[in-house]
Amino acid sequence: MKLYVGLDVGLEETSVCIVDGEGLTVREVKVSTEPAAIRSAVEGYADRLDRVGVEASSLGIWLYRELQPTGVPIVVVEARHMRVSLSTMRNKTDRNDARGIAQMMRLGWYRAVHVKNIDMQRMRTLLTNRKLLKRKLVDLENHVRGALRAYGLLVGAVARGSFEDRIRELIEHSDPIFVMSIQVMLDVRRAILEGYDRLHRVLLQVVQHDPVCRRLMTVPGVGPVVALSFKVGVDDPHRFTRSRTVGAHFGLTPRRHQSGTSIDFEGHISKQGDISVREALCEAAASLLLRVRKWSALRAWGLRIAKRSSMLCAITAVARKLAGILHRMWVSETDFHVGFGAKVTQRLRLKPVQ
Repeated sequence: MKLYVGLDVGLEETSVCIVDGEGLTVREVKVSTEPAAIRSAVEGYADRLDRVGVEASSLGIWLYRELQPTGVPIVVVEARHMRVSLSTMRNKTDRNDARGIAQMMRLGWYRAVHVKNIDMQRMRTLLTNRKLLKRKLVDLENHVRGALRAYGLLVGAVARGSFEDRIRELIEHSDPIFVMSIQVMLDVRRAILEGYDRLHRVLLQVVQHDPVCRRLMTVPGVGPVVALSFKVGVDDPHRFTRSRTVGAHFGLTPRRHQSGTSIDFEGHISKQGDISVREALCEAAASLLLRVRKWSALRAWGLRIAKRSSMLCAITAVARKLAGILHRMWVSETDFHVGFGAKVTQRLRLKPVQ
């Protein structure tokens, strides 16, 4: 009889539950969160294991990479789907969660998650680290601006390279304690800016030597960050059978709510999937519509939507269209053509919507 295993992973300990094909518990044990300990817990049933389920998380993906090469039939399950399934249990404990995961593996009522290869995971770490430093850099600059504003010292519009000189000019004749506190913030900002510049240079070098990213950047509005973010988010383009489903995968299609014959409407976009890829696609779409001046069928299509609806709707629609275009370019190994990407009834040069 086949056996099914549920793993409820914690930082230090993991609850393991093994059930048979009829749902009866065969073994329950708690081990340390280490691949060797988990493998030894199920080692006696290795010949009968059918599926081993683990929730999608950083530790879950790490265990998948360590256990899958050893022959353990491990599956990473979507966290949102699993959370809804386990919410029906009266008491939430690690032991009950492991039982619930094992039963999900037995019934096949789960949604598997695609685990990216280790190289794509490293590129994702690079992108997230760069994004974090950029956000902290903006937060520090805004904090310094706000602190000076309380004393009537207005920084104004300055370039990022001239920001520190402008601040030192404003606080030159201020109180020593106040000057010291602002200088500390400037020192921290300088260190963050240096780290951000280093990561950004590495990102540019990666994109420069990547033929896929260079091809994706032939689309107007798509830069190095967008190209690498999309490649990391997709990982394997052949896991999508149709290019138009890529936009839905990243949460760029509207929700639909239907009940009977009286209720049937569409809502806002689902916002599911990788948020960083969705943000990158929306930034590329906004750049295409608002900054790029060169004509293309895709830009004309987006401006027509903006004219009859709104610019935000147009940006979302173009972002969804971009996801399919970039995927098709990747699969077919072709560059972007200005006449493709949208149905064009006539060649119009529309003015940008204000």
